[in-house]
Amino acid sequence: MPRMPRPELADARQQGLHNIGEAARHSGVSAKMIRHYESIGLIPPPNRTFAGYRLYNDADLHRLGFIRRARGLGFSIKQIEALLGLWDDRSRASAEVKRLAESHVDELATKIAEMQAMQRTLQDLARRCHGDDRPDCPILEDLAKTTGAGDAHLPSRHEPDGAPLSFEAGNQLRRVGGR
Repeated sequence: MPRMPRPELADARQQGLHNIGEAARHSGVSAKMIRHYESIGLIPPPNRTFAGYRLYNDADLHRLGFIRRARGLGFSIKQIEALLGLWDDRSRASAEVKRLAESHVDELATKIAEMQAMQRTLQDLARRCHGDDRPDCPILEDLAKTTGAGDAHLPSRHEPDGAPLSFEAGNQLRRVGGR
C-alpha cells in the first residue's frame, strides 16, 4: 500500500481504515500479536495517523486472517512466512503449496503418534496406581527413573505386544512394570 499523508484518526476511519484494536476485533488476532507479526515482517509496517496510531486496511485484515487460520492449523511462523510468500506470488505453482501442506501433515502425524504413546504410558501408569493412602505410586516411580536431563521430552513407547516402554538415561528402553 503506498504511503499516504498521516491523517487524523477520524479521517482514517472515514477512509475505511482501522486502528489496531479494530483490526484485532475484525481479524481475531490480538493487538499484541499484530505488533509481533509486524516486528517479524509477516505483515508490512502499517500507515499511521498524525498521532502515530497504526492504521490497517481491508487487505491487512485479510492477511491477518490468513495468518490466524494458518496458526490454527499448527503451521510454524517460518512455514507461514513461506505460505504468505506463495500467496503473494500470483504466478506460483500450487505444487509448492501442496508440498508445504503435506510436509506439515507428516509433522502432525509424528506429533500425534508421540502424544498417543505418551497417553498410553500414562494410562498404564495411572491404572497401576492404587490412588489411595499408600505412599507407593508407580507414576512417581516411573518419573524418578528418568535420570538424563535430555530424556524428559522423549515419549514412552509400546512394544508390538502392547507392553509400555519408557526411556531411561542414554535413551535405553525398558519395560514398564516388569512385564
